[in-house]
Amino acid sequence: MNTALFDTGITGFMLLATSLVMLMTPGLAFFYGGLAGKRNILGIMIQSFVSMGITTIIWFVCGYSLCFSGDALGGIIGNLDKAFMHGVDLNTPFPGNNKLPEFVFMAYQMMFAIITPALITGAFINRVTFKSYLIFLVLWQLLVYYPFAHMVWGGGLLAKWGIEDFAGGIVVHATAGFAALASVIYVGRRRDKESPPNSVPLIAIGTGLLWFGWYGFNAGSALDVNAVTGLAFLNTDVAASFAAITWLIIEWTMQKNPKFVGLLTGAVAGLATITPAAGFVSLPSAVIIGIASGIICYLAVHLKNRMGWDDALDVWGVHGIGGCSGIVMLGIFGSKAMNSAGADGLIYGGTHFFVKQCIAVIAACIYAFIFTYVMLALINKVTKVKVSETEEDMGLDTSLHGEKAYDEGVL
Repeated sequence: MNTALFDTGITGFMLLATSLVMLMTPGLAFFYGGLAGKRNILGIMIQSFVSMGITTIIWFVCGYSLCFSGDALGGIIGNLDKAFMHGVDLNTPFPGNNKLPEFVFMAYQMMFAIITPALITGAFINRVTFKSYLIFLVLWQLLVYYPFAHMVWGGGLLAKWGIEDFAGGIVVHATAGFAALASVIYVGRRRDKESPPNSVPLIAIGTGLLWFGWYGFNAGSALDVNAVTGLAFLNTDVAASFAAITWLIIEWTMQKNPKFVGLLTGAVAGLATITPAAGFVSLPSAVIIGIASGIICYLAVHLKNRMGWDDALDVWGVHGIGGCSGIVMLGIFGSKAMNSAGADGLIYGGTHFFVKQCIAVIAACIYAFIFTYVMLALINKVTKVKVSETEEDMGLDTSLHGEKAYDEGVL
């Protein structure tokens, strides 16, 4: 095939979307870095940045192929036919849209693989050794992320069953959120739970970068430039905005102050919740999803606190419950009138679709939770997972990395 047959508009847009999704990982590092205590800023930020390097290597070696080549083990995982990008050259089109080079699709999906395990790190901040995290990063992708990416987006088992997930409610947020909960239960509580966020402005910068990058995350998942692309873009912003204001109002009412961190957290919750539905639901439905997200994720965070789960940065409540809620609400509000490639939800008579969505997301959460807990126990037999009390009290920036985020004079 001649490269001239590739659509320059679509290719250019997807390269932009890829860049936006890449920016989300540094954004996540800033978001988590701001929420961290002052002795653990670098320890949490490096966990996001190192995923950019290691995940890219694994993705090139075998990750892309396992997600998007072939179909093995009954549709659970792909094969290794495209390991090291074998057989893919400058003229190879992406099978899902022959106007787009496969190299560009490979790069776009790589950015999703980079940020997903990094989401989990906010749950076990300042309690996990860096060496064990690196092992976790590799194994979790190979045995959790890659199977679900293949099953949902690679034409595997769940795709054949009719499950819809526009940009990662199951593949990204539900699996990461429940992996986070499992990791928290495994490593236990922090010794200093009362450590306040070290920099609210840093949290705001991170939220801004995440929100900005999320347009590439959701709109880019159309893998084309058309009306669905615009719908996903607008739904993303609308849901995030309604969720942010809903969270702000609830917290203002309950705590008598309009909390900036609450507003920012609500926005991220709305972004996570609309992700699976962004290109499949109408704009009014996105409004409902955004409001519901603000309420549901706020309640989930309070349930977490009541249960005593020390999910430090609310990964389970925001991403886990947000992703699950989005999948369920897609099962309610999905509309073929919005996207003919989707399915009608419960309010349009799609009862079977709604039930399938619920079963799929529950199964994904159970698998991610159990596998993560078992995996951490096995890693602990090779190298200790939890830091010592001395290291935790000192802070991981100094005890593990030998660095400090700020000059002592500033602190």
